[in-house]
Amino acid sequence: MDSPKPFPILRLPFLAIEEVFKAMHPFEIINFSLITERTKAVTKNMTFRSKYTIRLCVHKQLGIEIYGTNHLVSCTYLMTSYKQKLEKTVEDEHSGYITRRVFNYSNDPVDEWKQLCKYVMEIFKRKSINMLSMTMDEFVDHNVSIIDFLKNYEILVDICMLYQTREENNVDEHVAYLLENVTVNVELLSGLNIKDKNFYGKIPKNLNDLFIYYSEWIGYERLLEIDSKHVTLENDEISDKEWNLFLKKWMAMETNLNLAYLRLSRKELGTFREHVLYDIPYEVVSEDVSRILPCRYKLTQKVNGGIDIRRIDGKTATFFVPRPGWNGSFLMCIH
Repeated sequence: MDSPKPFPILRLPFLAIEEVFKAMHPFEIINFSLITERTKAVTKNMTFRSKYTIRLCVHKQLGIEIYGTNHLVSCTYLMTSYKQKLEKTVEDEHSGYITRRVFNYSNDPVDEWKQLCKYVMEIFKRKSINMLSMTMDEFVDHNVSIIDFLKNYEILVDICMLYQTREENNVDEHVAYLLENVTVNVELLSGLNIKDKNFYGKIPKNLNDLFIYYSEWIGYERLLEIDSKHVTLENDEISDKEWNLFLKKWMAMETNLNLAYLRLSRKELGTFREHVLYDIPYEVVSEDVSRILPCRYKLTQKVNGGIDIRRIDGKTATFFVPRPGWNGSFLMCIH
């Protein structure tokens, strides 16, 4: 039996080549680009690549995730120093969603990860990535070089998610360096246990979402600096007096004008009303009154009752417990 003839893709018209590319998954696109300088040039001329989502991951392994159009296919390159995973490829399919992972063995996984990142960004013509997910105490000796790599190549980050494996590890210095040198545009999530209560890492401006799980280091002055739209502060240590001052400034339009959603923990709404709102004009809305209020991610929440305060421009902030079981936690939604 004769072997199939090669498909002459490079002889096709441009639009036809682009249709072929749309049927490829990201691995195939990258592998095609590596064949010759001509296939690389053809790949870079494709116009639909902005539909792909690119994520960089720095955890136990260094990874590059590329999500296909409609997120039906995800392809992940993982740099590993484990020889038993040398060039191993794993593919899973579940409910029509395909996941492909390629494990690349390397004696220097950090450097090869950087080189692959540069190549992927070049092929897909990207100056920004959709997500940077980083465990700050995993590659401690390489944190600065990884951050410098992102800075030097001016890679912008939409969503930045920061973690650590052990709470006792001190990651303050490297986190401050990352926040100072990497531009985060949309969302910052921190699961870091910052040790220094006077930590002054730069909080990105004009974020859509700011989620800080260990927010003990967010004091009153830092709170006033936050201009994010949706804010979650877990385990904060801001005093009742300082929350009182914050709300007065908000009502006078002196601070946090972008704020649309605030989640507070370790606080009971009744106690908050008594200890924080004691000299602030507020209205207790009857539980018989039902309202649909905006919350995070363009979602809405049906609210019965609540406590209202008003800003001088007529905006209303409603404090409420969104559902049973939210003991010691409540929301402030602005509408």
